[in-house]
Amino acid sequence: MIRKESRNETRLIRHKRVRKNISGTKEMPRLNVFRSNNGIYAQVIDDTTGTTLVSSSSRSLKLSNGGNVEAAKLVGKDIAEKCKKAKINKVVFDRGGYLYHGRVSALADAAREAGLEI
Repeated sequence: MIRKESRNETRLIRHKRVRKNISGTKEMPRLNVFRSNNGIYAQVIDDTTGTTLVSSSSRSLKLSNGGNVEAAKLVGKDIAEKCKKAKINKVVFDRGGYLYHGRVSALADAAREAGLEI
């Protein structure tokens, strides 16, 4: 019997393939996105030291519905503002194995509009 891989397993395979080419440095950290059914999460990571510099999520913003495009836009705007406070202007975008569509692209677009250079 053929076993079909779950969507998360295939996402993790895509994420590994993307991460081979993307890494964050102190000058240009990595903006990582994780989405679930109930929320969306974003972290700015320095891969040389393995530390999270800035993070934001729909849960930390206490949104009633964190699993929609509007919540992703708010998280993108919030992460860009926090990056400005931390004097981070440029980041490398890591879509986390997800398609660049819907909530993931809304978060990236909102971060760009708020002044973060991706």
